[in-house]
Amino acid sequence: MQYRKGYSMLGYGCMRFTTKNGNIDYGKASEQIMRAFQLGVNYFDTAYIYPGSEEVLGRIVEENGIRDKIIITTKLPQYMVRNRAALDKYLTEELKRLRTDYLDNYLMHHMTDYAQWEKLVALGIEDWIAEKKASGVIRNVGFSFHGTTEMFLKILDAYDWDLCLIQYNYMDEHSQAGRRGVEAVAAKGIPLFIMEPLRGGKLVDLLPARAKEEIASDPHGWTPAEWAFRWLWNQPEVTCVLSGMNSLEMIEENCRVASEASAGSFGETEFAMIDRIRTIINASTKVPCTGCRYCMPCPKGVDIPSIFSCYNHMYSENKSSGRKEFFQTVALRREPALPTQCVECGKCEAHCPQSIEIRKKLKEADKALRPWYYKIILAMARRFMVGKR
Repeated sequence: MQYRKGYSMLGYGCMRFTTKNGNIDYGKASEQIMRAFQLGVNYFDTAYIYPGSEEVLGRIVEENGIRDKIIITTKLPQYMVRNRAALDKYLTEELKRLRTDYLDNYLMHHMTDYAQWEKLVALGIEDWIAEKKASGVIRNVGFSFHGTTEMFLKILDAYDWDLCLIQYNYMDEHSQAGRRGVEAVAAKGIPLFIMEPLRGGKLVDLLPARAKEEIASDPHGWTPAEWAFRWLWNQPEVTCVLSGMNSLEMIEENCRVASEASAGSFGETEFAMIDRIRTIINASTKVPCTGCRYCMPCPKGVDIPSIFSCYNHMYSENKSSGRKEFFQTVALRREPALPTQCVECGKCEAHCPQSIEIRKKLKEADKALRPWYYKIILAMARRFMVGKR
């Protein structure tokens, strides 16, 4: 295993433990966690809302006596916090679940909008963090993020964070926090953790047949997963990549790659391969949007590139994936950025280098991304996640 900033380059994402009869299979989880530990993985990531995850991780760590040898990260469900007392409530519960008296890293979970941070600040989160750090209960504080690049940069600059966790992979290089976000984190010198390196397995299981053929015939002999991991570790800004490993075979393979990959190892051949895979995936997209953002800002607040990215993912991956991304990056904002806000002024089309019929495509995207039942779910989710305007 190799390490960056003291963290193993491969981290264990504890959201996808193997289940049995609806519950986490403790025996398998223990075997897998300990095998990863033996192979050098020292970073374990969980969260309050992952069913049973904190309890299982805490029990495994305690029974094997490895608490002082690993780094545990869990997350505050900030979207459930309504007052300052809730901050202590959730932290106390998480410490009990994890069977520990301190957390190495504590993240504000699932930040999508700056308004969420503003709400926490109004509740006294900054003083609360200072108190917990002073007492040693929390050692480092950060946030996990799903949203747009602009929103990420705003949250990143809002506080003196110790680390952050973003969704990032070769298909999300210019969406969500994106490459600009990666560079901004590097400029601050703090550790950067990556989730969804395989987009939930879609860059392996749901690759188009042509992409799989390209990879299989390549002389490197790398698997689809290995290409995705190596692309990330090629970037020195990336500290640790999380993987929701739920088999010994997966753990062995990912640890092998993490022991071999290095920053700056990609050359023209490797980047060309990634470009070919992207091109094949994008061939099934609905809008030829490159995410250049020349169409922005929209005078009515419509996030055109993010909407098109989600719309395209409905067809390059599957409908639920695109709609989920739409919820995270567009719908769950304090200030709406929906396609229906478009007044068809045409300013965006005048600046689009791809000559996209943006007004027409926004209507198509809205119809696909927001069927009637999703509108109901969206209204409920907004009340829960970001509150009333």
